[in-house]
Amino acid sequence: MKALFILAFCSFFMLNAGAQNTGLTINQPDSTKKIQKAEASCGECQFHMEGKGCHLAVRIDGKTYFVDGTTIDNHGDAHAKDGFCEAIKKAEVQGQIVDNRFKATYFKLIVAKPKKD
Repeated sequence: MKALFILAFCSFFMLNAGAQNTGLTINQPDSTKKIQKAEASCGECQFHMEGKGCHLAVRIDGKTYFVDGTTIDNHGDAHAKDGFCEAIKKAEVQGQIVDNRFKATYFKLIVAKPKKD
């Protein structure tokens, strides 16, 4: 019985780890609200916003906002060659601006298609 419990416990954690966010999408879009196109990157490294450390930010209509609702670490290694601290990416977002921060309810990176030679 004890072995069965341990097996079930370990299986739960293995399945949970395999179901982690791939870094591309948080939540599902609300079909009653507009999806906006935004630029997404590290606020400090790429958008030159004031702050300490590396934090996810979006640029919408030329204005930059730090993001609440998802983090820079939910979308891969920010310091990788193609990470948010090294590149500005395109995203589809839903949410609202509250106290000069973007409260994301939906965030999806738009993955660029490879160029054909």
